[in-house]
Amino acid sequence: MAEASFVAGDWGTSHLRLFLCDAQGESLDSATGPGAAEVAGNFADTFDSLTVRWQRDHALPTVLCGMVGSSIGWTQTGYVACPAQPAQIASACVALRDGRIHIVPGLSCRNRLRAPDVLRGEETQILGAVQLQPQLRAGRHLLCLPGTHTKWVVLEDGSVTEFLTAPTGELFSMIRDHSVLVADRAGTGALPSGAGFDQGLAESARFPHAQLLHRLFECRSRRLTGDLQAEAAAGYLSGLLIASDVRGAVELLGGATASAINLIGARALTSLYAKALTLVSRDARTIDGDVASLAGLTHLHRLLSREVPAHAQ
Repeated sequence: MAEASFVAGDWGTSHLRLFLCDAQGESLDSATGPGAAEVAGNFADTFDSLTVRWQRDHALPTVLCGMVGSSIGWTQTGYVACPAQPAQIASACVALRDGRIHIVPGLSCRNRLRAPDVLRGEETQILGAVQLQPQLRAGRHLLCLPGTHTKWVVLEDGSVTEFLTAPTGELFSMIRDHSVLVADRAGTGALPSGAGFDQGLAESARFPHAQLLHRLFECRSRRLTGDLQAEAAAGYLSGLLIASDVRGAVELLGGATASAINLIGARALTSLYAKALTLVSRDARTIDGDVASLAGLTHLHRLLSREVPAHAQ
């Protein structure tokens, strides 16, 4: 078995994933735990209890990203302003426990709509994607990280220059669970697909310039007329939302980029976005989100090991 070199962790709002890694960033062991919201400030004890078996001989260096660096986290790391390069992100990490633990900062920008925008956690997946796909280090590329708050990110020569957030997943959950538009809860999983989703995409494509607001009521009216099965309503809603997200983001940010959009995330969700991208004649290149996150944490560990300055706290 390879020798353990460091601990990598993605500590989000709802869950924690920790990995014991060798020098190449390969996972030797893993652990899961409560998210930042659940630990209620008890980060140190939670971390120690989950990693004690890995740290018996000596304390391993650790890199953590996600909400662990937010206002509800272990410590606040703030945001690196775009354009942001990997070395800048590494140098803005906040060090704890005499530098044995580093917390990764988020990113901020004024987006294409001249509004303030922030992300936290996705910066590590972006760094990992650049390591996994060397072609992203040169030229201009558009990345999409689907989720509760989908992030559309512009890369130029490996540097994050700007991004745009769409609360697509949050809107889907709110409308599905707290409105009359999707009244029948049968089959309303978090990631609906199948005929309802495909129908939503197809109907969106028929009138591509129609405002999303003018289409949402169809989730109810089409069920009342029999045009849509009750169990397909959530999928139809998802199709409308994702089609609108994709079309708007590509129109705003997709100019002068390679035709392929890089999707980073879980397979079930990126596959829905890949389908929607065909509506705007764009191909998709998919990168697994967990793999990207670990690759990004590994890259940051290597930068920090070269004694890139980090803020101590």
